[in-house]
Amino acid sequence: LINPQHLSDIPFEVIVSNPPYSIHWEGDDNPILINDERFASAGVLAPKKNADFAFILHSLYSLAPNGVASIVCFPGILTRTNNKAEPTIRQYLIDNNYIDSIIQLPENIFYGTSIATCIMTLKKSKKDTSVLFVDASKELIKVASKNKLTDENIEKIVNEAKSRENVEHFARLVSYDEIRENDFNLSVSTYIEQEDTRE
Repeated sequence: LINPQHLSDIPFEVIVSNPPYSIHWEGDDNPILINDERFASAGVLAPKKNADFAFILHSLYSLAPNGVASIVCFPGILTRTNNKAEPTIRQYLIDNNYIDSIIQLPENIFYGTSIATCIMTLKKSKKDTSVLFVDASKELIKVASKNKLTDENIEKIVNEAKSRENVEHFARLVSYDEIRENDFNLSVSTYIEQEDTRE
């Protein structure tokens, strides 16, 4: 974030990223960063205690106009309001139509953490202003003490990302206006109702 290595190689048509979750960084302690082209357009810097959106803006800056970035994220960044910066950056990403989809993944699928993560996909040249929300939290099998995505689970998620069709309890295409009405909350559970399996 402070000393980027590949600026001479940008733009990239494909970016796949799994940045560290909620790490500390210099943020607004460094007066130069707000003028960095990667962050300046959002108008604020990611919080010093949570660099997640700094990584997202770095990927966005590095993306070609026809490219796609897929970033594994800590779900807290989709809803946190305990600072001014993250809601502002969420609104910036939605207002500029950069977020293509948010895909909620099952918990306990990565080594080193049991939390449920999500994938944020970014595009600079979308065909519509809606965001696809996918609840793939139940797409898993259990293998020993971990959960795992099977080829079938992955295919289902990928096919939905391509078709962008509404599927009850699984996927929903949400308009810009509805996201704005929800104060730019990007949590999948805000837009997709869980199936009630109680007797």
